[in-house]
Amino acid sequence: MLALSCQKAGQSQKDPLVEDSIEVVLTPYSLESPAHFPRPIIPDDNPPYVERILLGRKLYYDPILSQDGRSCASCHQQTLGFTTHMMYQGMPVLPHVNLAWNTNFMWNGSKQGTLEEVMLFEVQEFFQTDLNKINQDKTYKHLFRKHFGVSEISYKELAYALAQFVRTMISRDSKYDRYMRGLATLSYDELEGRNLFFSEKGDCYHCHINPILTDNLFHNIGLDSNYNNMADRGLFLVTGNPNDIGKFRTPNLRNVALRSHYMHDGRFTTLKQVIDFYNNGVHNSPTLDPIMTKPGKENGLNLTEIEKLQLVAFLHTFTDSSFLQDTSLSRP
Repeated sequence: MLALSCQKAGQSQKDPLVEDSIEVVLTPYSLESPAHFPRPIIPDDNPPYVERILLGRKLYYDPILSQDGRSCASCHQQTLGFTTHMMYQGMPVLPHVNLAWNTNFMWNGSKQGTLEEVMLFEVQEFFQTDLNKINQDKTYKHLFRKHFGVSEISYKELAYALAQFVRTMISRDSKYDRYMRGLATLSYDELEGRNLFFSEKGDCYHCHINPILTDNLFHNIGLDSNYNNMADRGLFLVTGNPNDIGKFRTPNLRNVALRSHYMHDGRFTTLKQVIDFYNNGVHNSPTLDPIMTKPGKENGLNLTEIEKLQLVAFLHTFTDSSFLQDTSLSRP
């Protein structure tokens, strides 16, 4: 299990750009990855601290960030794996899960870098947070002075606090995780589905890499054969490279069974529909990922109806009840 442990000893930290009278006392928070997880990405200038994580959690659920009453949690609901059944601008909302390992964000990769950078976009451009409103709030004024050492809150501090909290939103205790640790047993259908998932026949594992369940890269999986609709052009809209037409970021499959829309435009509403597409619905195009037409797969996966259901059964093992009920991630 990924253990999040905090050191009890306080640590004083002073910002040389802030007046000496502000002393920041913080409790280090350690993210310890288990053997089957890679090391999380943590920038040197924003190491995790208990107090800053709690501050980010408070912000995540607070509509003060927006101009219209929304909070991060409005579209990222814990009971749904930190996503929502609603669509936003014609696209499903990507879940906030295991983003500590991401360097690409949004369906088309329009945001890249660290969590700090994407959270800066959220407060500065997406929410257009009113800094005057934040700075006039006595509670936030006190907390940011105490935990960031600033007398004036900027977008940077908001982004860094949010990134600290979002980095702790880690799904690590699904039935499949427990199976990997020898603590759970898969049913016959789940086990057969697992064998398909990690075999050349099912061929899911090349993009949905174990255990994070995404390669954090971009692929054209053959949803369309032409791209007259701008929204379907994916990464091309970011890079302008014709070779990127139709490529979208590989979504994380954790808690995937809880979602109601799949693919960048939400065209599928069940996991069975998704598997049917991979089985015999792939469209050819100049930028189609070669993985979709490997020898023997020119006409799809050729799964039987039973195999499709077994694959669905295995995908359900990625549901993480502990993550969905973790009170350290819930509304404070």
